Amino acid sequence: MKIFKNPLTKKEITELKNEFGNYLKLTIDLEREIVVAGCLLHADGETILLREGSKQTDIWGGGIDLVNKVIDTTAVLNLRPNQDNNSLEIIDADKRKKFINIARDSFQKLWP
Repeated sequence: MKIFKNPLTKKEITELKNEFGNYLKLTIDLEREIVVAGCLLHADGETILLREGSKQTDIWGGGIDLVNKVIDTTAVLNLRPNQDNNSLEIIDADKRKKFINIARDSFQKLWP
């Protein structure tokens, strides 16, 4: 797992790909814009972010396909009836868009 607050370099992306494969699970603090990549479970990333001072309500999960350059917003971590999210998908359009934007910014070196 790797935690980062700034965009990854091509070298860092390659290292993550070599260690974890073509698909990376991402756990993101939407308010602080901190990303954990390469978790076995999104909950592992959540634990790291909570230790870093994140609020549980700001932490959401998804992933990125490094080959096809597709970002998804699906994770068991997202099942939150208490936050009106009764799906594995991030239902709230603003939160979903923010998740995608943070992931895209973090992995911007994938796109020319």
